[in-house]
Amino acid sequence: MTAYPKTAALMERGAAFLGSEYAIMCGAMSWVSERHLVSAISNAGGFGVIACGAMTPELLDAEIAATAALTAKPFGVNLITMHPQLPQLIAVCTRHRVSHVVLAGGIPPKGSVEAIKAGGAKVIVFAPTLALAKKLLRSGGDALVIEGMEAGGHIGPVSTSVLAQEFLPALATDHLVFVAGGIGRGEAIAGYLEMGAVGVQLGTRFACASESIAHPAFKQAFFRANARDAVVSVQVDPRLPVIPVRALRNKGTEAFTAKQREVAELLDSGNVEMIEAQLQIEHYWAGALRRAVIDGDIENGSLMAGQSVGMVTEEERAAVIVDRLLAECEAALTQR
Repeated sequence: MTAYPKTAALMERGAAFLGSEYAIMCGAMSWVSERHLVSAISNAGGFGVIACGAMTPELLDAEIAATAALTAKPFGVNLITMHPQLPQLIAVCTRHRVSHVVLAGGIPPKGSVEAIKAGGAKVIVFAPTLALAKKLLRSGGDALVIEGMEAGGHIGPVSTSVLAQEFLPALATDHLVFVAGGIGRGEAIAGYLEMGAVGVQLGTRFACASESIAHPAFKQAFFRANARDAVVSVQVDPRLPVIPVRALRNKGTEAFTAKQREVAELLDSGNVEMIEAQLQIEHYWAGALRRAVIDGDIENGSLMAGQSVGMVTEEERAAVIVDRLLAECEAALTQR
């Protein structure tokens, strides 16, 4: 008998799909969503997701093996669609019998969804518009994450509440839809479940868990911050379609503006192609994130955080965070 019967009932389809006790996914945060945090969230009854980011196939191979050694529960892998070695990364997931692959960062390249499914994994997709969501689900996506602009990291232009109102009535009956972006408490989870979501995804709320390997200085920056400190990056050149990124304001945000100018000049001179320009930006983020998360350089590194950062006030074990979210959600559903 579950301690949270109302929540469990509304999450039943999502939890059955993920193979977890509760349909609470952890957002894939580069350098943060690695073996320790991923396994802790899965062990706590949620669903951890490894952030592959800019990893090589060899690094991903080691990360999956290390995560599997820490948990017997299911977990997923998030792959960036523009990664130049995407087919090799998919092959690594297949070899490890990863149960779920999340495709993020754009429209999946031709054949990628089929390759993942041929390897026995379920495919979770992101879509910024309802038309694209329907197309991706028709093309083999098994579940959809709608992520609002309140989220940390790479974001779209529309808020979570608007996306939920637009997507859920149209898709929730026939498809599995998870809601993400700006969720910091269980009351919000209750609302989205009542609207038809089968589960939720949270990143920022888990970034400072005890099991997160993020540097103490990185975590302290989160504890000090409020919602207004999590700002969106500025796009310098309209020809360089850089996906906006939400992070805590620091010198690193200014450095990214300079990096865009540099890459735009390379485009102007014909020294790089567009895809290479975008990859340069992606690698910039990977490096800037590492400086903040691993090295603790919170001035020059990238402090990617969602607007729910103000609700992150102390270091807690992943199991405590999951339990608190479920208790808040259950209380809200019961009161209603």
